[in-house]
Amino acid sequence: MEKLDLLAVALGLAALAGINLYLTVFVTGLAIHFHWITLAPQYQSLEVLANPWIITVAGVLYFLEFFADKIPWVDSIWDAVHTVIRPIGGVLLAIQVLGHPSPAFTVIVALLAGGTSLIAHTAKAATRLASNTSPEPFSNIGLSLGEDAAVLGGLALMHFNPLLALIILLIAIGAFFYFALRILRATKVKIWLAWKKLNGPADRSLPVKLPDTLPARLATVFGTENVLGATVAWAAPCISGRGRRIPANLFGALVGTNEEPCKLIFVAHKGRHPYVRTIDLEGAVVSHEPGFLSENLVISPAAAKGPKYSFIFPRSDAALVERIVSNLREPALQEQEQGAAVSSPPS
Repeated sequence: MEKLDLLAVALGLAALAGINLYLTVFVTGLAIHFHWITLAPQYQSLEVLANPWIITVAGVLYFLEFFADKIPWVDSIWDAVHTVIRPIGGVLLAIQVLGHPSPAFTVIVALLAGGTSLIAHTAKAATRLASNTSPEPFSNIGLSLGEDAAVLGGLALMHFNPLLALIILLIAIGAFFYFALRILRATKVKIWLAWKKLNGPADRSLPVKLPDTLPARLATVFGTENVLGATVAWAAPCISGRGRRIPANLFGALVGTNEEPCKLIFVAHKGRHPYVRTIDLEGAVVSHEPGFLSENLVISPAAAKGPKYSFIFPRSDAALVERIVSNLREPALQEQEQGAAVSSPPS
């Protein structure tokens, strides 16, 4: 039981270090130094954290992180710098908890602690990257304060009930792996959109012609999964956003066809499998919604009932999205004009 408690505290500190290393060391050191907590005999090795120099250095670094964590994009840069620092800090804290057990046990715990810190850091960094798509700072401030509260709460829980803390940690790790693929895709999309925004400013004044061929990697998908039997009129690379039965953050392309101008086809690769979804535009409203990192093509039901879809383009493709919207509206306008002509009485 004693070794299990040691393992719980070691991995708990490693996980909290992955969220905020400096706050973990600073608060733990203060609590020991001012005797807010009394260390059990098996945790005496943590006395080193009460050293005034360690508390001071950790406090100064936490002061810097406190402000860096609340500024959009600065927090992501800070996280990138700490991709190595936090896991190493988590490993050192875990080893310090153990004291001097057998070398084999130390190596095992060090490996587990490094992985735990990296998972916590990755989850934090991915969440911050997603929040940075909104230019307002309030989400960053809220996330930062929430993370600090989680660290303080985690330290308190480990003090009073290490085994419960370990159970919660295992549940959190399981949830991370369950959503890992989605987190990875979302992170990849945000980095790609940020890179495209920095390297390709939008110029709406330039004339744009819709591409009439699919990217090579998607041509076979359209060819083998084309349930409409239609030919490509135009094709535009994009990323799936939201929509019924369309997973988010898939790199693919929207395809307009010659035979079915009122239908839109989204093609992509989902893992190693081809993915094709047909969207009926009849009765739908197509609009262009600029975002902070992206230009969004939104397809909404006219009667506010039915599926709503969005497809994401880089900011540099603003003119292309406007051209697609115009192209998709033309068949609907033609149908409305023909319907009006038929319904109007002859003069």
